[in-house]
Amino acid sequence: MKAVGGKDRKRLLLIDDDPNLILLVKDYLEFRGYEVQTADNGKEALNMLSHSLPDMIVCDIMMPEMDGYALIENIRQDPRTSWIPVLFLSARGQSQDRIKGLNLGADVYMVKPFEPEELVAQVESSLKQTNRLLLYTDGIGDDSSPIQVPATVELTPTELKVVQLVARGLANREIALQMNVSQRTIESHVSNMLGKTGLNNRTELARWAIETRMA
Repeated sequence: MKAVGGKDRKRLLLIDDDPNLILLVKDYLEFRGYEVQTADNGKEALNMLSHSLPDMIVCDIMMPEMDGYALIENIRQDPRTSWIPVLFLSARGQSQDRIKGLNLGADVYMVKPFEPEELVAQVESSLKQTNRLLLYTDGIGDDSSPIQVPATVELTPTELKVVQLVARGLANREIALQMNVSQRTIESHVSNMLGKTGLNNRTELARWAIETRMA
């Protein structure tokens, strides 16, 4: 196991009501070069997010005050925080639990007990994906004019979820699996959004989502 240097340290917010797990995961992630802040529940975490934003959130689901499900709904609805990758770390490992977590906007769902190395790998993968999106957005600003969509366009909650996943680079088949629907249903949603927005393809939908901070 190799520690990461302190240059360009990423900040993580770790949320769990189990102090032993907090100590274990915090120590492991800090050894790997991350700066880690902690909170005991979703309510405390939201208060922290109002003052500073981490690069990623690692969160339990079953917590007092505010659980992980309610927290991620708040995070995804706020433009300030909607872009932050979220990793659910939960003892609830049933298929329906994972589907619910991913549908609410989690980027990764890991089941306890877990291998620390896998946790680090998932964190690094999510941060790299976020960085690619940010670089892509910067490239759009340099090389292309912004996507033009009428301000009156409104998406349904399901369409919003689909376009967010499109912007994260997922294919229709992958989105269908994550949302537990058919690929044809996803294709229908994408087609409807192209009709509403007047855009030409999925790439333009992704650009629009990124530029307007929906993703």
